[in-house]
Amino acid sequence: MKLVIAIVQDEDTDALTQALIGGGHRFTKVSTTGSFLRTGNTSLLIGVEDAVVASVLGVLRRTCRRRTQIAVPYSPALEPGLLYMPENFEVEVGGAVVFVADVERFERL
Repeated sequence: MKLVIAIVQDEDTDALTQALIGGGHRFTKVSTTGSFLRTGNTSLLIGVEDAVVASVLGVLRRTCRRRTQIAVPYSPALEPGLLYMPENFEVEVGGAVVFVADVERFERL
């Protein structure tokens, strides 16, 4: 058994969760915040049999899209130690960060 931990941008969450439900995959959804842009993310914990990992990764690839957005730097007053205030800049966001971990034991109580 594996635990797939997928961290996705909030904009992709609805499409991803609907596709996972449609594929019969169960998951736990946790609201999280990214450290760089400080925007909303969603972390999904998906427990699956080893043979199903490829299917879950396929759903992630189809529903989590990369895109660019303009990032607004934070004020030095909000970030101690920040001496230089750059102009707005474009960054790539979206997609998914995925970890697949072995599960030694699983119980549903």
